[in-house]
Amino acid sequence: MIRHLAWELLRSGTGAPTRYVGEVAAREGLDARDRGLLARIVVTEVRRRGTLHALVRAFAKGRPSRDLAAFLRIGFAQLYFLDRVPSHAAVSETVGAASECLGLAKGKYVNGVLRTALRSSSEELSGDPRRDVPGRDVSFAEPVFHDPEVHPYLWAEDTLSLPAPMYKGWVKRFGQADAEALALAMLEDPRVSLRAAHGTRDALEAELAALEVSTGRGEHADILTTAPDGLEATLASDAFAEGRLTVQGEAALHAADHCQATSGERWLDLCAAPGGKTAVLASRGARVVACDISEDKLERLRSTLTRLGVADNVETRLLDEGESPLEADYDGVLLDVPCSNTGVLARRPEARWRYGPQAKQSLDALQSELLERGARCVRPGGKLVYSTCSIEPFENEQRMRRFTEEHPEFTLEADRLTLPRPTDERGPVDGGYAARLIRGE
Repeated sequence: MIRHLAWELLRSGTGAPTRYVGEVAAREGLDARDRGLLARIVVTEVRRRGTLHALVRAFAKGRPSRDLAAFLRIGFAQLYFLDRVPSHAAVSETVGAASECLGLAKGKYVNGVLRTALRSSSEELSGDPRRDVPGRDVSFAEPVFHDPEVHPYLWAEDTLSLPAPMYKGWVKRFGQADAEALALAMLEDPRVSLRAAHGTRDALEAELAALEVSTGRGEHADILTTAPDGLEATLASDAFAEGRLTVQGEAALHAADHCQATSGERWLDLCAAPGGKTAVLASRGARVVACDISEDKLERLRSTLTRLGVADNVETRLLDEGESPLEADYDGVLLDVPCSNTGVLARRPEARWRYGPQAKQSLDALQSELLERGARCVRPGGKLVYSTCSIEPFENEQRMRRFTEEHPEFTLEADRLTLPRPTDERGPVDGGYAARLIRGE
């Protein structure tokens, strides 16, 4: 059943199948173990899709249909990336699901392709980048990936599952070694970033240790990180229930810090849900009007603010798309805009496959619209803070340069780009950008 459900999710056409795992698991009444396996298969297929496509090209005979290729990727995902699934179980269960969904002949085809790949693979690396899977002790007898000496960006798409245009930009900005390390880190489960909302980080670290939750310290003085398997106990802790601890990325916290909000200031947060940054502003004494475009988003926001004990400082407001608050005299406006999510690919793996010219064009229009809307609400001498969870210049530094050229009344006072290290105990788990602009008097 689990492979069947994974196949349905992956062929559904949704751009984010990992988001619906919980819904499907609840509908089918899956226990924790089966739900976990379903999540692992779906997440792994999305994260490693470039490599899985390369394996289908290398080992499948003919051109398998979309539905058949999905089963092959599910099988390869288990064989080469899910260590807890024995090879015999990965093959037999995937073949059984394919036979049930597509017929016995297709099941036999899946069986043949998976077993051919198994006979060709080894748990010893060869030293040939055309045959080795980066980050795994897996190699193949013959080349299955592009030659990095000839096609370095296609090799990255094959082995690092990062779209070639994205990897090309990273190499240009960070250098090949750092770009490859960043891409590899984005293929693993990220650590969880926690913010000390009340009390000291030291005290919360000791409290979590008493619950056998191991933590590391982020670079920011309020940030702790823990492994994914520590999240359940963290969310069940008194510290979380009482609002002394919350889940928040370090780059996101830096963006809130960038606001430099002080007691008595009036702030507008135009894209506020789920509320982490709003809560930081409110905790520092600012009065915040927090907006978003759906009631569901606002409910999440209110829940966060109530748990953290800052709801009294916040007015929530539902906005229609294109609507702007009437007030135009805020001391500060925060715009945490929708973006490409390239700073959080470990947590949002689907985002890598949405990266392309059409998505860039859509984001450009939306980010420009939000900047225009927010800028109209800043009083003379006030602050406009723009943030993303992207590490792409076209959404960050280049956008700020263009905005200030078009709006000379605004001056860029400070900006910060944070690169993620999601598997490092010292974080930061997330990457992103924040800029603070000042409107002239």
